[in-house]
Amino acid sequence: MTKPLIIGISGASGLIYAVRTIKFLLEADYTIELVASKATSMVWLAEQKISMPTEPDQQEKFWREQAGVLTAGKLLCHRWSNLGATIASGSFPTQGMVVIPSSMSTVAKIAAGLSSDLLERAADIQIKEGRPLILVPRETPFSLIHLRNLTALAQVGVKIVPAIPAWYHNPQTIEDLVDFVVARTLDQLGIDCVPINRWSGV
Repeated sequence: MTKPLIIGISGASGLIYAVRTIKFLLEADYTIELVASKATSMVWLAEQKISMPTEPDQQEKFWREQAGVLTAGKLLCHRWSNLGATIASGSFPTQGMVVIPSSMSTVAKIAAGLSSDLLERAADIQIKEGRPLILVPRETPFSLIHLRNLTALAQVGVKIVPAIPAWYHNPQTIEDLVDFVVARTLDQLGIDCVPINRWSGV
């Protein structure tokens, strides 16, 4: 049985990155353990004028509806404040974790080893257990503080995949640009489930 993958969603702009990641993983029949930070609901209101439910069972329906995948895969949602959740323990086996998108506040707290909520605790678990942790920061420009925090994380093996799409695959839609970033993010876990045109040389 394939181990679950943790998806962390923080209060950064660009929730479409999270939605598309969930879509492709569920369609590929993966099991997702999802935790959205407290600030995520504010971003949904700001970007889409949508209210994100707080109850885990309602969140599962919400994320599936946003991703357009109602039955495939397995999706388990956790409350951001539930530090007693399965993913808060290193004894719970996972494939690793992706934080997409990742705010710079989340980056800073993970770099400092803080665990003030479940997302941060789950990320800290991946680092201490030597499991893959991939962060997709969505900010510009990066300050020196941001760069130092990202460097500190990279030095302990965290993969940093900025939300920067390429253009060689001839994108035609916003989704094409987003999907490139999602594909490159999942590449870090050896997961190939996003249909994109990859570089084939010139």
